[in-house]
Amino acid sequence: MVSKRFAHLAAFLVVLGTLSTSFAFPGMQVPNRALLRRQPQGEGSGSSQGGGAPVEGVDPPPPPGPPTFTGTKLVNDADHPWQPLRPGDIRGPCPGLNTLASHGYLPRDGVATPAQIITATQEGFNFENNAAIVATYLGHLLNGNLVTDLLSIGGLTPKTGPPPPPPAHAGGLNVHGTFEGDAGMTRGDEFFGDNHSFNQTLFDKFVDFSNRYGGGFYNLTVAGELRYSRIQDSLATNPEFQFRNVRFITAYGETVFPINLFVDGRQTERKLSMDDAAAFFRDMKFPDDFHRSSVPASNENAAQVLAAHPWSPGFNADNQVNNYVEDPTSADFEHPCRLYEFVVGAVQELYPNPTGILRRNLIKNLHYWYQGVNVNFGGCPELFPYGQL
Repeated sequence: MVSKRFAHLAAFLVVLGTLSTSFAFPGMQVPNRALLRRQPQGEGSGSSQGGGAPVEGVDPPPPPGPPTFTGTKLVNDADHPWQPLRPGDIRGPCPGLNTLASHGYLPRDGVATPAQIITATQEGFNFENNAAIVATYLGHLLNGNLVTDLLSIGGLTPKTGPPPPPPAHAGGLNVHGTFEGDAGMTRGDEFFGDNHSFNQTLFDKFVDFSNRYGGGFYNLTVAGELRYSRIQDSLATNPEFQFRNVRFITAYGETVFPINLFVDGRQTERKLSMDDAAAFFRDMKFPDDFHRSSVPASNENAAQVLAAHPWSPGFNADNQVNNYVEDPTSADFEHPCRLYEFVVGAVQELYPNPTGILRRNLIKNLHYWYQGVNVNFGGCPELFPYGQL
C-alpha cells in the first residue's frame, strides 16, 4: 500500500516534463566509469540568444521563490513566440524544458542557470516552487557546470564553460543514468542508441493507449496502463534495464506530469488531447492560446498510477533480458532518505577532492538542494561531505 510519503517523494523529482531519471553509481545503477565512457564529445556552438559561458567562476545565488501570481494565464503569448531551432541550439529528453526554450522562457540555445530553469518552469507551467527547486538542483549537481552555474538541457557543450575535473563531466541532461532513464514514454532506452530524441514509435504507442483506455485522450487510466507496459517493454528487450532508486520514483511521476501541466488551465477535466500531446512531445511547442495550470502543480495522483499495477524497484541482472531482480536496498516511496543519501554519494564520486570556487559552489548547491528535500518529506539529516561555509 502506498503511504502519504508517496506524494512527497514523487514530487521530489518530477519537474521538467516526463523526466527519466536514474543514477549510475555503486549500489544504484552501473559503475560511474561506464557512464563516463558514454558521454558525447560535444554539441553545437555559440548562440546569440544564449546564456554564454562566464570566463570566471560564479557565486551561485539562492533559488528563486514562488511567483506573486500563481493562477492560470496565457503563456503562448506575444512575448514568448515559438521559434524553430537554429544551428547550435540544444534540446534534450525533457519535452517541458524543450518547449520552454523554444518559446524563450529559457535561453533559446538550451543552456541556462538553475535560477532561470526554476523561474521558467513556474512561469510557463505553474510548476510548484519547491518541486522545481529540488529537481533542478539535482540535475545541476550531477550534470551541470558548478563553477559557471550553467546547465545544458541536452548534451555536452562548450557553452557551459571549461569542463570540470574528471570524473565529473558537466554532460547535460542527456547523460544516461543521471537525469534520464529507461522505460520513458516518448524517448527510447539508452541501450538502443538514442535516449533523448522524440521517438515516433513510442508516441504511436502513447496515442494507441490513449485511444484504447482514454477515449482518445491521455488521462490517469491511460497513465497506469502505459507505465506498466513500458516497464514490460524494457524488461523484455533491454538487457541493461534499470528501474530503481530515482528512476523508480520519477517513472511514476512523469506519467502524470502531462495531465497536470500540459492540459490547458481553463479546462476542468484533466485529460490531454493527442494534438496537444504532439505539440509538446514532438514539436516542443505550446498549443495555440495555451494557458498554464490554474494552480501550482507537480505530480498529483501519481499514487494512482502505481496502484494500477504495483511494481518493485529492480533491474535486469547479468545483462540478460527478462531477468528482473528486485532490489530491496533501493530508494522507494517508503524510504525517502535513501534517495538523499544516494545522491550525495553520487556527487562525492564525481567530485572527490574539490577545492576553491568548486568546493564553495558544491557546498552551496548541495544546501540549496537539501532545503527542497527537507521541505518535501523531512526527517533526513543534512550531510556535509565538503564541510560548511
